[in-house]
Amino acid sequence: MTNPFTAETSAASKVPQVTIAFWIIKILATTLGETGGDALSMTLNIGYAVSSLILLGFFAVTLAAQVSARRYHPVFYWTVVVATTTVGTTTSDYFDRTLGLGYIKSSAMLLCAVILVLVAWHFTTGKIATDQVTTRTNETFYWLTILISNTLGTALGDFTATDLGLGFARGALVFLALIALVALAYFFSRIPHSVLFWSAYVLTRPLGATLGDTLTKPRAEGGLALGRFTSSLTIALAMIVLVALTAQRNRAPAEEPS
Repeated sequence: MTNPFTAETSAASKVPQVTIAFWIIKILATTLGETGGDALSMTLNIGYAVSSLILLGFFAVTLAAQVSARRYHPVFYWTVVVATTTVGTTTSDYFDRTLGLGYIKSSAMLLCAVILVLVAWHFTTGKIATDQVTTRTNETFYWLTILISNTLGTALGDFTATDLGLGFARGALVFLALIALVALAYFFSRIPHSVLFWSAYVLTRPLGATLGDTLTKPRAEGGLALGRFTSSLTIALAMIVLVALTAQRNRAPAEEPS
């Protein structure tokens, strides 16, 4: 059975190898999505609806570049991931706050949407690809799942921190613990690996959301009161360094003389 956490992708695959570095970069991307989305909608006071439309446009542009590539391109791939996390942040806030759905209703609706997409994906292609995305159909389902799951993750993070009263830092610890349970299930259970992959993928989003809020929210609300733009820039730079190092490491074996 293909291992979605460690298996190498083929040359034609449009997604990266799923390694520890992948998950670290993913958490940075989701944290950046929270700070970047809030910077646009709150710091610049553009509002959730307009910010969501702007970021949907950004998502469309980055996705077009990703889809047009013939194989995995780290810049295209991770830019789309960041785009989904930022638009997920503002869209979730629009559902929860502007439309007044609240965190529980929006989380339930988005969770159902993720499950429906995964079921449709399996019904259409016969499997749910995680490390071998080589067809346009799989790529469409892949990014649709990510877009919805990153929106879901924002609502879950806010629900844990606000409605449950855990605060941002303790909320982050909750999601870290849940991710650890998924990792244990991978090693010690027979749960399908694709289910575990998407469970971990969903959980990294609320983890990033609570970490982002921990960095930027006022101290009176349990945050560190760091600037949203400063935090976003710092996280983006860390992402760029890790993506570059990972890409260089993956290229090195191919460049060695035979």
